[in-house]
Amino acid sequence: MHEGEQKMDRAIQAAENFIRHGATIAGIKEYGHGIIHDTYLVKLDNGARFILQRLNTHVFVNPAAVMHNIRLVCNHMQERMKVSGSDIDATWQILQSLAAGDGRNFSLAADKSFWRAFSFIRGAITLEEIASLHDAREVGRALGLFHLLVSDLKPGLLHVTLPGFHNIENYLKHYDEVLSLSYKKGETGKFCQQFVENRRRWAPVLEKARKEKLLRVRVIHGDPKFDNIMINRKTEQAVSIIDLDTVMPGLMQYDIGDCLRSCCNTAGEETSNLSEVRFDLERCRAVLSGYTGAARYFLTDRDFDFLYDAVRLLPFELGLRFYTDFLEGNVYFKVNHADQNLERALVQFKLAESVEQQEKGLRKVIEECREAYMKTMP
Repeated sequence: MHEGEQKMDRAIQAAENFIRHGATIAGIKEYGHGIIHDTYLVKLDNGARFILQRLNTHVFVNPAAVMHNIRLVCNHMQERMKVSGSDIDATWQILQSLAAGDGRNFSLAADKSFWRAFSFIRGAITLEEIASLHDAREVGRALGLFHLLVSDLKPGLLHVTLPGFHNIENYLKHYDEVLSLSYKKGETGKFCQQFVENRRRWAPVLEKARKEKLLRVRVIHGDPKFDNIMINRKTEQAVSIIDLDTVMPGLMQYDIGDCLRSCCNTAGEETSNLSEVRFDLERCRAVLSGYTGAARYFLTDRDFDFLYDAVRLLPFELGLRFYTDFLEGNVYFKVNHADQNLERALVQFKLAESVEQQEKGLRKVIEECREAYMKTMP
């Protein structure tokens, strides 16, 4: 049996642990474009469908804690929607984990691999790209609605599933350690290393604000890229946010910055043409207006004060992580060729540079959204 066949056979065996009421598998295929987990769409003979995932336990070393957080957050959002009633869009769907045969929301295979299954979001697809300002606004609205639904959930109830996640000081320390052992220099390497050095002193701006209690720790999504937003095929409205593995205590600025990083790069994250990479201010305005329209009543002036720093930091942070992984031999992010993480790093660094070049315009957009938001406060 070939490796691909063995992989699919293991997925079929895992899927059977989550099937009930005598149903059988009618089809199974790899699904999505994730670079961390192995994901499959499972179709049953009764017409039902669900998502099956083999969780990467090299990245998430405590997978049970991941599932604890997902269950807690999803249950909280369900209860919040019941209480809020008409305040929350009735079309919004919350991801539900499926129970395995032993009642747990995960299954351990004989080879110790960790599997889980989720409900399939009905009538919706993930965004493949930001094709319009409407798409950008819906992504922002989805993140704002998520933040609203978890805004009263105590972050201390959640596990930190990725210690040091979004802590740029930790990423810089690891980068220094890896760089000291690496011989991959060259002109591109010199550019990346100088880019990092030029921003090293500024980069901990959000962590410094956290330590000084200028920013409040909340429950965050952790990975709100546009392709983690589900869009209804007919209405073209956002109806769900998925990929909740990184839900944990954190700063909402990280979420907003990462969302904008993902949405506002007009060339996409995997482009090879760096000259096309640009941070689009109109997309940014659309995302932020969608976000602030949904994230009602809990944002403060301090939250807005640090938004520019967040938008500048997140592409720099991800570029640093990609470049470090390239130097380390591509041990974290999946790649199709040896230089892919280097190429990804260059895209993110170029995007961060574009943000810096448009600081004045970006701050103006943020101020416009701040003013509009504060007018809605009770």
